Amino acid sequence: MRKRVLSGILASEETYLSHLEALLLPMKPLKAAATTSQPVLTVQQIETIFFKVPELYEIHKEFYDSLLPRVQQWSHHQCVGDLFQKQVSKSLLYKPVDRVTRSTLVLHDLLKHTPSSHPDYPLLQDALRISQNFLSSINEESTPRRQSMTVKKGENRQLLKDGFMVELVEGARKLRHVFLFTDLLLCAKLKKQIGGKSQQYDSKWYIPLSDLTFQTAEESEPLPIPQAPDEELDAIKIKISSLRSEIQRERRANKGSKAMERLKKKLSEQELLLLLNSPNMPLRVHNRSGKSYIFLISSDYERAEWKEVIREQQKKCFKTFSLTSMELQMLTNSCLKLQTVHQLPLTVNKEEDESTGLYGFLNVIVHSASGLKQSLNLYCTLEVDSFGIFVNKAKTRVYRYTTEPKWNEEFEIELEGSQTLRLLCYEKSYNKAKMNKEDGESTDRIMGKGQIALDPPMLQGKDWQRTVIPMNGIEVKISMKFTSREFSLKRMSSRKPMGVFGVNISSVTKRERSKVPYIVRQCLEEIERRGMEEVGIYRVSGVATDIQALKTAFDTNNKDVSVMMSEMDVNAIAGTLKLYFRELPEPLFTDELYPNFAGGIALSDSVAKESCMLNLLLSLPEPNLVTFLFLLDHLKRVAEKESVNKMSLHNLATVFGPTLLRPAEKDSKIPTNPTQPITMGDSWSLEVMSQVHI
Repeated sequence: MRKRVLSGILASEETYLSHLEALLLPMKPLKAAATTSQPVLTVQQIETIFFKVPELYEIHKEFYDSLLPRVQQWSHHQCVGDLFQKQVSKSLLYKPVDRVTRSTLVLHDLLKHTPSSHPDYPLLQDALRISQNFLSSINEESTPRRQSMTVKKGENRQLLKDGFMVELVEGARKLRHVFLFTDLLLCAKLKKQIGGKSQQYDSKWYIPLSDLTFQTAEESEPLPIPQAPDEELDAIKIKISSLRSEIQRERRANKGSKAMERLKKKLSEQELLLLLNSPNMPLRVHNRSGKSYIFLISSDYERAEWKEVIREQQKKCFKTFSLTSMELQMLTNSCLKLQTVHQLPLTVNKEEDESTGLYGFLNVIVHSASGLKQSLNLYCTLEVDSFGIFVNKAKTRVYRYTTEPKWNEEFEIELEGSQTLRLLCYEKSYNKAKMNKEDGESTDRIMGKGQIALDPPMLQGKDWQRTVIPMNGIEVKISMKFTSREFSLKRMSSRKPMGVFGVNISSVTKRERSKVPYIVRQCLEEIERRGMEEVGIYRVSGVATDIQALKTAFDTNNKDVSVMMSEMDVNAIAGTLKLYFRELPEPLFTDELYPNFAGGIALSDSVAKESCMLNLLLSLPEPNLVTFLFLLDHLKRVAEKESVNKMSLHNLATVFGPTLLRPAEKDSKIPTNPTQPITMGDSWSLEVMSQVHI
């Protein structure tokens, strides 16, 4: 397969070289003229006119001449990565973009059919990285120049940014396509296609940038944001997971069937429903002429992105104006050609072989930041995506008044089909009076933000991957290590029988002469004391090093454990409690009863379901039952503070369901083939949802 890919590129290169030779012919007399006393054009000017044709010809001739004998004398161990590396590095200076695009696709195909153990693999990876970075920079630089329309007085109105957003209109959520131009913000709706007509946009409203302001909740009229219950959103996720599994089965059986099209349509409907109902973070824009609008966004990263680019452009906008109905119609019509975001992030719009994301645990160490111009109080937050929606997963401590914060904090983040890790760096504000809890937005200022793709091949090894995330002149150093879910969630007995982690709960309570393990009582007491109003308690990750320190202290019966806990971030204490339950050699709900719980929750009759679940609960061994009821009593009190901590009973069930119920797996399901991507099917998601419901 590698040889076939290379034979294709050789044939293409041969044709390309003949085209370049044809271009070189008319240049020879011009070059000769350039050497006379009165040249028409200099050699340099001629070469510029012909897009650096001589240099380009030499690069491709050298590449072709080197690659040809290697393909002719092909063997399984033959290497070609060094040639691609050299060619890509040189030719990006002169090569037309369409050739770079083709080279990138060729490199992608070669990598796909090259085992990761082959010496060519890292060389081809590097060449692909160079090509992709070049294409990204071309897109970033050329987008504003290409995407413009002429307005009166010959000025150009350029498109700076566009994307799909949810608008809140009279209490209802509406999907919109928002376009930011150099002088205005336009909100449009994509019309439904009727009778084979081409797509069209319908303008909803626009605001000149000179008239646009951002409002806080205090400045605007109080408007409740309708939120779908978490149970409803999880029901949608269950349907999505189930439909994805059905589509996979159908694809294996009969790729072009009508049943497949019906399933894809249902899947798109459910994913669209999730996209509409998930975002709850308001972005309020106000027109000085009077009207205000609210968009709902899922992540502070996206909200900051829109605010930044609008505020930057407002520095260049001074005059207010209004568009005639004809001008507005022309602008709206132009959006179809100018848009950069063409499709919603739905499964149906993705390639069949595109990654479904990672399932498991990502350990992230946030090391340090550099590039700050002045001393600040800084902290970072980490976001990952799940089902296309980004969620805040972890937060570092505030590093006080420095230009070079060194956090060196490790977090364990659970991934559910995640493809991207985002990092935001904030300056901490200590003015509590200005805290805007309704918006989830404080006076803490975002100093920088960046993101990194969670690439399965890159994270496949067991070693830490160190990388730097650049953001607005600041660089944050992080390390990452991924553990697939099957391996990370395998329950194992402890080798320290006198410890508490990994030791059967009945052994611990018997040794301690208590009904509930000491670790559970201590953690819950500390969280009740100062963590009940902590936003995202149990959901937001604690610092892994703190959790490990507490684990060691409990395992060695350290008498200072309560003092240690009082000095630690409350999320680390919540993380220690979750880790204790996760590392029990047998789940709290026991291996024996797990199939019965799973069957009971699937009963359709609500009375029978309740009776079955209660009987099963009462069948648990006494230490398990008493510990669970003790925990449940605490979780009910946490949920009573939901308006502050944002943790409903359902949110808490999402955290604790797999932790308390996941059975002890005897065998690891780690892929034996090292080139197999570390992703999982949606069957896992369905099992997790069942555990949450129980």
